[in-house]
Formats: sequence, C-alpha cells, structure tokens
Amino acid sequence: MHIILHNPQIPQNTGSIGRLAAILNARLHLIHPLGFIITDSRLRRSGMDYWFDLDVVHHASWEAFKKSDKTPPLTRIWMLSTKEKAVTIWDAEFKKGDGLLFGSEGEGCPQFLHEELASTRLTIPQPNPKLRSLNLAMAAGIAAYAALGQIIKR
Repeated sequence: MHIILHNPQIPQNTGSIGRLAAILNARLHLIHPLGFIITDSRLRRSGMDYWFDLDVVHHASWEAFKKSDKTPPLTRIWMLSTKEKAVTIWDAEFKKGDGLLFGSEGEGCPQFLHEELASTRLTIPQPNPKLRSLNLAMAAGIAAYAALGQIIKR
C-alpha cells in the first residue's frame, strides 16, 4: 500500500501518518512543497521512533511523483476528498499496491488532481453534515484500514 500526502502542512499529522505507514508496511510519499521542515521536532515526536522504520519517498512535485518508479499506477491511486459525487471508501475495490492520496489540511487536493483522478475519487461518509471534515491523520487511518481489510480478505 502507498499513502500519498500532497503538500502536507501540519508536521504532527505527517508524523502520525508516517507512524501509520510504518505499522502497515506501507510506503509514504511526500509531495513537496511541505508546510514544515522534515526535521521538525513535532514531526519526530508524533512519528516517534517509527520514523526510522518508515519507507518514505520525497517528490519535488506531482509531475515528479508520476515519473517515479516507486509509485503505483495512476489508475490505482484513490484520491480522498470531502467533495460530493465521490464513491465511499466502503464501495471502492482496493487491491494490493494501491495508493491513497490525501491533500493538504487547509486546501485538500488542488483542482487539477480532482480532474486527473476524477474516476478514483473517494470519500469517507460523514453522518453529521454540519461538520466540515475529519483530521487528516484520522482520515488516513480510516481509509488505510478500510483498504487493508479488503486486501486481507482476498
């Protein structure tokens, strides 16, 4: 599994997601620019010592990510979104080696990604429509374990 963060802004979220990726033996992709310095103490604190067991790959941009030999095919990247007209994570058909793409905490994924990945856009159901969205690290955990649950069953 691949967990892909496009321009993450909050080091504690990235550290927590790095810890999740390490536990799942997933590769973490960080698409720059980041909203923090990778040696940020808050990042290390939230990822704790798991960061040393993490398979993390940095990409200068989305275009660099697409050209890398360490990324899944675009057709197997699921973009998580709070926007309407997206399939829920319960209805997606995940496979081993899939990627889960998350946008930045403040902006989500940019419009060009919504256009490029429109057929693989997913959402996490939110029963309370008054609230905006889940925390990025929480959403990554929910989506990753939904995908893992399907992959293990196959």
